[in-house]
Amino acid sequence: MYKVGDMILYGRTGVCTVEGVEEKLLRGEKTPQLFYSLKPLYQNCSISTPVASKVFSRHIITRDEAEKLIAALPSLEAEPYHNRNLNQLREYYRAKIELYDCFELARLCISIYRKRVDAETQKRKLGAVDERFLKEAEDLLYGELAAVLEIERNQVQRYIHATLAK
Repeated sequence: MYKVGDMILYGRTGVCTVEGVEEKLLRGEKTPQLFYSLKPLYQNCSISTPVASKVFSRHIITRDEAEKLIAALPSLEAEPYHNRNLNQLREYYRAKIELYDCFELARLCISIYRKRVDAETQKRKLGAVDERFLKEAEDLLYGELAAVLEIERNQVQRYIHATLAK
């Protein structure tokens, strides 16, 4: 169970702060359930979700883990994934994102960046599916790194470049 004040990754919502844990009796139920009150860091809303929710959640990584990830970025293996079948392409990207692993999210971003460069060298644009999943992977990864490193999300790329330049 998470405690009030914990920062967690909550599915595709991203980083949330646990603001409360309370029992609620749902209509038609005889026994109360425990619910988390979550406040997303990068959205203006609040979430009430059962403690036993099926939505993936975990504590965010530590600062040390974030720094190790950033240091490993230049050596991450990440080949672009090509598939003309858009349903299969979506499913491939969705499966990678739903691992909710920072290294996998970084690999996915790098592979789509490489795919973008390949497309640009051929005077083409990156496909809409690739763009959509790149944005989603970046949002999850940069959101978690920003929270851990205590910087703004829009400063994460700059922080990474500055760290790797040292």
